[in-house]
Amino acid sequence: MNITSDDLTVNVFGYMPVPPERAYDAVADPAQLAAHFTTGGASGEMAPGAKVTWEFADFPGPFEVEVLRAERPSLIVFRWPSPPGADQAATEVTFRFIPADSGARTRIEVSESGWAPSPASLRAAQGNAMGWAYMLAAMKAWLEHGIVLRAGMFR
Repeated sequence: MNITSDDLTVNVFGYMPVPPERAYDAVADPAQLAAHFTTGGASGEMAPGAKVTWEFADFPGPFEVEVLRAERPSLIVFRWPSPPGADQAATEVTFRFIPADSGARTRIEVSESGWAPSPASLRAAQGNAMGWAYMLAAMKAWLEHGIVLRAGMFR
């Protein structure tokens, strides 16, 4: 089997007990994103054409995030640098916010693509898959109960 960069896409999803607008804002709004994901802060809103900085208290950074598309309340697409050791400079991440249960809940799908077909990039993709799944779990705890799970998780 040949692996191409088109084949290496990370896909995760989760359901949030909030309408799509609230789920979208939990990613697009820097203050909300910092509450459950970017523990070192986020410099700006995820708006079309924006370049924002994300920092993590438990991971070397900062990371520049280039917002390619932002369509409230359904879609955010951005490009950001690959983790150290990966064989490509950047990957593209897509967040889809899909109404569920007549809009009372939201299915959030996260896809990350553009990984090089190499063992190093496959390891990095696997790590990011874990990170996105954890981000969704932390986001759910924060949205439902105001609990910040990420602090101290990785150090």
